[in-house]
Amino acid sequence: MPGLYPGRLTWEIVPREGYFSLRTQDEPFFQLKNVRLKIYFQWNGKSHLWAPQNFRSVPTLNDPPDLPGVDSEIIETLVASFPPAGLQAILVLAQANHGYWALWHLSLHNQGREPIWIDQIRLLDLGNDNPKRQFILGSSPQDLRFYLNGWQSWSYTAALSATSTMPRSRLGPFQNPMVVNPGTPLFRQSGHFSSDFFTVLFSPKDNLGLVAGFLSQQHHFGSLAFSITPQPHLQVWANGDHTRLDPGKSMETDWFMLYPFTTDHELPLSPYLEAVASFHQIEQFPSSPRGWCSWYYYYTKLSAEDIFQNLRQIQAWQTQLPLELVQIDDGFEAQVGDWTTFKTSFPQGVAPLAQEIKAAGFRPGLWLAPFIVHPRSQLARQHPEWLLRRSSGRPVNAGFVWNTFATALDLTVPEALDYAAQIIDTAVHKWGFPYLKLDFLYAAALPGRYRNPTLTRAQVLRRGMETLRQAAGDETFLLGCGAPLGSVLGLVNAMRIGADISGSWQPEYLGHRWFFRGEPHMPAAVNAIRNTLTRAPLHRRWWINDPDCLILGPTKLSLAEVQTLASVIALSGGSFLISDNLTTLPPERLKIAQVLLPLIEASPEVIDLLENEYPAHLRLDLKGALGEWHLLAFINWDDQPITPEFTHQRYHLDPQQTYLVHDFWNDRHYEWKDNSSLTLPLLPPHGIALLAAYPFRPEQPAWVGSTLHISQGLEVKTWEVETSFLTCRIDIHHEAEGNAYFYLPLSPWQVRLDETPLQGRKILPHIYGFPVRLSTSGVTLTMAW
Repeated sequence: MPGLYPGRLTWEIVPREGYFSLRTQDEPFFQLKNVRLKIYFQWNGKSHLWAPQNFRSVPTLNDPPDLPGVDSEIIETLVASFPPAGLQAILVLAQANHGYWALWHLSLHNQGREPIWIDQIRLLDLGNDNPKRQFILGSSPQDLRFYLNGWQSWSYTAALSATSTMPRSRLGPFQNPMVVNPGTPLFRQSGHFSSDFFTVLFSPKDNLGLVAGFLSQQHHFGSLAFSITPQPHLQVWANGDHTRLDPGKSMETDWFMLYPFTTDHELPLSPYLEAVASFHQIEQFPSSPRGWCSWYYYYTKLSAEDIFQNLRQIQAWQTQLPLELVQIDDGFEAQVGDWTTFKTSFPQGVAPLAQEIKAAGFRPGLWLAPFIVHPRSQLARQHPEWLLRRSSGRPVNAGFVWNTFATALDLTVPEALDYAAQIIDTAVHKWGFPYLKLDFLYAAALPGRYRNPTLTRAQVLRRGMETLRQAAGDETFLLGCGAPLGSVLGLVNAMRIGADISGSWQPEYLGHRWFFRGEPHMPAAVNAIRNTLTRAPLHRRWWINDPDCLILGPTKLSLAEVQTLASVIALSGGSFLISDNLTTLPPERLKIAQVLLPLIEASPEVIDLLENEYPAHLRLDLKGALGEWHLLAFINWDDQPITPEFTHQRYHLDPQQTYLVHDFWNDRHYEWKDNSSLTLPLLPPHGIALLAAYPFRPEQPAWVGSTLHISQGLEVKTWEVETSFLTCRIDIHHEAEGNAYFYLPLSPWQVRLDETPLQGRKILPHIYGFPVRLSTSGVTLTMAW
């Protein structure tokens, strides 16, 4: 039975020497040998590095660190001291009750008389050129893949080979303040990698790996680094941010967790993702939003009349395209930061729009960026003391946005945090928006000279988000965007997990492409789609994934690229927002949106998630009235057409099973015989082949796809067969036209759609197609053969 097989761990703890070791018990494919802690700090005007030794074991703590919802037990508590500074370290080691996970946590206590400035807490540092401290995983480090998780929503995320080089932006101060954690290094050398929050090391050759990550980022931003030269080297640390630890005060890291695994194909990240969700008590998720957003057509050139016109079009299309959310994006405010003053194009503000949207039967949504500040805003002029500043006294650089270098609020200034909370309270409870998109949230965690220097950047952001959630209320739907992932867990309902989409495949700026091609974080279809796939496992474990909007209208995207974007959004299971001028949308492009509704909401297995930088193979197993079938997808990331080839082995299908296959976008049928390859016609550059594969049973009638819904089966609500008679109920809760296809043992002699006789056509031997027009209440199709 395919699945995940973790390695049971054995500990060796040597308190006097200040180290511990871990290895797999059953098969020695993984080992951490002589793990030691390192604390980098400043005290008494000097920099210090302390590697604690002479630990003493203590039976219990009066206030042990909490591990809510995680099935584990503490196995050892160790205490060490650095007498000159009065610094005490308490290391707590824990293990999952089934023995497969190891966890540890460090607390620092200032028992001295002077402040201590904490720069970095190294929780793991193994390998490099020290033979006594080894990191061993598998037989060949050169074959390892490194899954790199970026700091925040837009940050590049993918799996890289051990000999490749980390993608880096060439835009320096224009881009990096937004997408790079300043405590996580960007390596230039090949074979050197870093990741934020968590990572996976995976060996396809040995079919084994290691998941390592923090359970939260409530206390620190956690960083991980790996290199293969001169020998495998793994480092894990909590960013101390030069935070002041006052006498009598304590600082604690977030729990760090790791587990080794062997697997044939089941997602190895699942236990870690579920442990993080349990730790944050994330249990329930609302339905994925479906709606319209103003941004990608109007950008900041937006007016209240534009909102009204699109609202009227959404109303007119409600029986064809049933949306429920109307989100006003950036462009209504006089300036970013001045949220209660409005542009002349919004003469009455946004509250009347919320009332109109609600009266029309839809949910009003609003974009806000509560932590970032435009330097020319009234807020910046009137309250310069609220701004986060560098050590030089100048406002911090929050990145190049709105054609200027933005800055940020210092949320440790009580008045600044109160202002941000007041804006959220006003938007929800006075203006009437029960859905908020909160953008540029990273701005609260930029490096700077905070008014309160006793909080880490992660703590500043977490407390800021907790304050916003309290102001919004539990009933308000919050979408996080531009946010460091671990800082908003349990506080947002949905989360952007990739870069902004745009009307072009590759990044460009003001029409210029050459210099920006390959930029890993910039708005572009290629970056949005890649991250939607590489972060697909987070969906409905941590939040609802937001893959960003679907752009349907005329852009630089080809039809094949639009189909790829639409397919990936649909298969992601996450939010679905159209961002066009709906009053001018061509009917043939509207059809692309129609086939995505109702939303599937489940997320796929990204088969080559840990193998390829740009995953190309997806499988989504579906179940309904028809029984079970598979959606299989292949993405052509190349700039040239290629010939897709599907195999049972690649998609983890039963090699003895024959499938009847429908190619959704090309509306073609195939018979895919047992353990043979299925070769399709040329696939355009950046196109997708989306197949529905139905197990073939020659003696039974079968559904073999449709052009009505992208699931190619969930539209079937009932399926009843009696001898030579079939009754099939088809309903997608909105009007639509398309073809439905059936496998029949014999030719049909009578077919009816409700009470109307229906003529079909023979597609292949035993496969028949019938035109179907759906009403909002669906139709019943009957046939006899």
